[in-house]
Amino acid sequence: MTEIVNLQRARKERARREREAQADANRRRFGRTKAEKASDRDTASRTTRTLDGKRLDDPAKKD
Repeated sequence: MTEIVNLQRARKERARREREAQADANRRRFGRTKAEKASDRDTASRTTRTLDGKRLDDPAKKD
């Protein structure tokens, strides 16, 4: 036999899990120190410079 489920309670539990997951993602995204943010910015800019330096043709120059 199957278990009887209260749909309202199931909806509330699912919404609570989604809110907790969103809160966890926000904590990871925004709850960082200034040094961590600066490190990520430096890494991203270094990656961009490296990739742009390895381009074979200039995207700004179009024939």
